[in-house]
Amino acid sequence: MKRAVSISIGSSTRDKAVEIKLLGERVRIERIGTDGDMEAAAGLFRDLDGKVDAFGVGGADLVHSHTWYANLGGHLAKLVHGIPHVATVHSLEPMRPWKREQLGGGYALSGFAEQTALEAADAIVAVSAAHLAEILACYPAIDPARTSVIYNGIDSDEYRRDPGTDVLERHGIDPERPSVVFVGRITRQKGLTHLLDAAPAIDPEAQLVLCAGAADTPELAAEVAAKLATLQGVRGNVIWIEEMLPKPDLIQILSHATVFVCPSVYEPMGIVNLEAMACEAAVVATAVGGIPEVVEHGVTGLLVPYAALADGTGTPVDPAGLAADLAARVNELLADPVRAEAMGVAGRARAVERFGWDVAAEETLRLYERLLT
Repeated sequence: MKRAVSISIGSSTRDKAVEIKLLGERVRIERIGTDGDMEAAAGLFRDLDGKVDAFGVGGADLVHSHTWYANLGGHLAKLVHGIPHVATVHSLEPMRPWKREQLGGGYALSGFAEQTALEAADAIVAVSAAHLAEILACYPAIDPARTSVIYNGIDSDEYRRDPGTDVLERHGIDPERPSVVFVGRITRQKGLTHLLDAAPAIDPEAQLVLCAGAADTPELAAEVAAKLATLQGVRGNVIWIEEMLPKPDLIQILSHATVFVCPSVYEPMGIVNLEAMACEAAVVATAVGGIPEVVEHGVTGLLVPYAALADGTGTPVDPAGLAADLAARVNELLADPVRAEAMGVAGRARAVERFGWDVAAEETLRLYERLLT
């Protein structure tokens, strides 16, 4: 007989409200907010006697963590409480060497934390088949029998087409004209510089909407700003939104995108493509990592071939060729809005049917039951 599962989720949000959501009869998720300050975070690790109580999981049957820093916490909980540790990996530190620009020596620490946690975890979850292959290549000490693939889920009730135009008008986006949209942080991983190199060749009648901010380094911020200044002089029609947008605003922008572009050099899965698909935007994306497992070429969007140098940096072999290919794929859909619209509808269906949270939740529950049996 299958037992009920109670899940407590630690959060760094400043919203202190407790949100309780029931997913069917077998799952109860309790979301516990914290105020995110250092004192409160430290309290998660200590009880009143000064003993380690990693993330307050005493009495739990299992601990499940996500990303390298939380995975180290999950590893501590496993050691202290003698319970199984499930580690979901959303990216790999050895695959992101550009983080040295941002973290300096901290990059060595993040790699240590990740390797320590994953090699000791009872179960490791990859977010795509391509990502799993990378995990095993980076950390060959991991037993493949302890691994599985569970795709990230998406709330398709939240991410759905918004016909409104108030957000567009507020940001100077014309709802009557085609738009090419990028959403992401300004980091080497997200490939914004490659899109900016492609932009002069993209149909100038289309608005280029860049929801991009939070640069990893001042140097990268300056590089992007310089490219944008040059681009404005070459084609114009560029709208740069630097601030972090509320989710409803972002959803409306995605809903009106003729094409959503993901020029990433590294993506274990690329959930941003799912968000765009759920909002019925056709996607043009580089064929890296798990993206081809999400974006179905010729059906929900178009994939751009990507070849990287063998130095592990993700740098394209032919940057000019990549820029030309990105522009060609985008222009192909801008020239055929009926096809782009059909891809958007197909993308929505794929996001709901294959990548809904119900699918991810059921697969995760099966993993828990296997470990606890």
